[in-house]
Amino acid sequence: MRRGTTIYLYELFWILPSIAIPVGMLVALVVFTFGAGVHLPGDHGRVEPTAVLATPPFDQPGTVQVGPGQYEVRMVSGIWSFAPNEIRVPAGSTVTFVAASRDVLHGLFIPRANVNVMLIPGQVAHVTTRFDRPGEYPFFCHEYCGIAHHTMWGKVIVEPASKADRHDGDSAS
Repeated sequence: MRRGTTIYLYELFWILPSIAIPVGMLVALVVFTFGAGVHLPGDHGRVEPTAVLATPPFDQPGTVQVGPGQYEVRMVSGIWSFAPNEIRVPAGSTVTFVAASRDVLHGLFIPRANVNVMLIPGQVAHVTTRFDRPGEYPFFCHEYCGIAHHTMWGKVIVEPASKADRHDGDSAS
């Protein structure tokens, strides 16, 4: 009888982790998904891909100051370019990129700025970051979009605050 109890004890050592590990992974997935605000795109953020350039705010791509130190960049991606491909903001500003693709799957990646988003045709993407240091921040498409994919890039120029104050009158750049 004692030998049978030992076998059950060894089985228990394998059964408990085989249940606890998947349950723990599921709990971690749910907590991090909702805690980080990860969600699937909904219909409220969609535009007709063939009409992106005629749909506000993408009919006037560019940089708009929406508040003190806050800017919104309205960006359209298409084979093989970004509009606009040069963005100017002052140092210390918070920038929200509102972007959409008008043709195929593209990406928007800005190293050192915590921006990495897929641009799905017709889906409006929002991503916010802060640029504290003056300098040039290149951005590029990180999803292969065709033969001239390597030419799809641009830059964010973060100007020292005093120089950028002279451009505050500009609504688009």
